[in-house]
Amino acid sequence: MGHNHSHHHHPKIDDSSIWKLWVSIFLNLAITLAEFVGGILSNSLALLSDAVHNLNDTMSLGITLVAKKISKKGTNSSKTFGYKRAEIIGAFINLITLVIIALFLIKEGVERFFDPQAIDGITMFWVAIVGLIGNFATAALLWKDAKNNLNMRSAFIHILSDGLSSVGVIIGGWLILKYQWYIVDAILTVIIGGYILWHSYHMLRETINILMESKPENINISELTSLMKGVEKVCDVHHVHVWRLDEHSTMLESHVVIEKEDLGEMESIKSSIKKLLHDKFDIHHSTLEFEFEPCGAPKHKLAHRH
Repeated sequence: MGHNHSHHHHPKIDDSSIWKLWVSIFLNLAITLAEFVGGILSNSLALLSDAVHNLNDTMSLGITLVAKKISKKGTNSSKTFGYKRAEIIGAFINLITLVIIALFLIKEGVERFFDPQAIDGITMFWVAIVGLIGNFATAALLWKDAKNNLNMRSAFIHILSDGLSSVGVIIGGWLILKYQWYIVDAILTVIIGGYILWHSYHMLRETINILMESKPENINISELTSLMKGVEKVCDVHHVHVWRLDEHSTMLESHVVIEKEDLGEMESIKSSIKKLLHDKFDIHHSTLEFEFEPCGAPKHKLAHRH
């Protein structure tokens, strides 16, 4: 059985992202408190929705921070792959809570739509501006790290969507102030909830795929198997499994059939396959089990050899 020794079990994590997360948590907590107080004083459901969304952002940043610290731990006898999945689990929790909150906001918004209530537009307007400034500062902090990390990206999307909803609340506050269009508050609440749901869906699907050890979307198993079979002196390839440990680490295990007389060249065949997997599919960790069967052996017989 062949093993690739460049397993990359210790992810390279930029420590600057840790202090950025701490600053983001305190910023968001301040925005949340301001919007809760402002929402109650102004009777604005949209502002309270934004506050709830922001509280969830604060929680999500906390989960991201904990997950990031856990994922830095190395391997041990029970966690032989280390703690890489901690960040994926963190992202999963963030997204599930976000979906629940979005559904709640939509329900509240629909109820308010049929029963509009008087709202203090001035408070709603200025508190939303404070929220937008805080969200903008947090998003700027997280932007760089969000580009190549799913967990940081989920936190960034939280902040970005909240910033956009703050823009909506600012516009809504102005319309209420100028025209007393109180129904705008309910409409905004439903729009904010729908926007959160739409963003969460795609990231939740990717997170679940990693946790379910699904094949990465960018890898075609048929093409991969065909190219492996094309390596010189390889008779057949079967039991091919490809999955992701986290968003950056793709793993593969497979059975490879060679002729008995090519036993002496097994290491060079293995190296050729691993180079192909690394260069073409960015697979750094592959486990290959070699078997001896005539090239013409029926496939069903091969499938039962382990």
